[in-house]
Amino acid sequence: MPDIVVLGKGLGGGVFPLAGILARERLNVAAERSLGHYTHEKNPAACAAGLATLEVIDEDDLVRRAAEIGAKTLADLRQRLAGHPLVREVRGLGLLLGVEVGRPDSNGHDDAERIMYAALRRGLNFNVSKGNVLTFAPPLNVTEEELDQAWGILQAALNEVAAAVAASSGKEAPVVTDL
Repeated sequence: MPDIVVLGKGLGGGVFPLAGILARERLNVAAERSLGHYTHEKNPAACAAGLATLEVIDEDDLVRRAAEIGAKTLADLRQRLAGHPLVREVRGLGLLLGVEVGRPDSNGHDDAERIMYAALRRGLNFNVSKGNVLTFAPPLNVTEEELDQAWGILQAALNEVAAAVAASSGKEAPVVTDL
């Protein structure tokens, strides 16, 4: 169990900027002091959005749902991407998923950027972490149909970059079609 958890972005339900800090009571050593004023504090509308967000997460059991759909999606992605020449590993926890890319002769950083922009042109947005990990963090209420659409876009982006890599080396690119 952590001593301190810092929350942001999603806490306001994607509607209002809101951040918060949760800490163990023993760390609450300056409650009577004003330590400054910050951008995301004391906004009643944002706080109402935050409370509503927490209620929806609880009432719709979204944490459990994310764990179940995440485990299913992780297994599915591992199966779909097995053997792709640009994919080193697929990993995740809940709906936080990562696809590590790279080739034997490359650290994967350039490939990851190219894959990200190829996917973005097709409507899929994600981050690249550590230079070569395609990081997916869909909302907790994402549908399975939306995930299927995302993985189809990912397939097209991976295949586009694999074809370009193969063309630049004079080889034929293997194409994964079962996404």
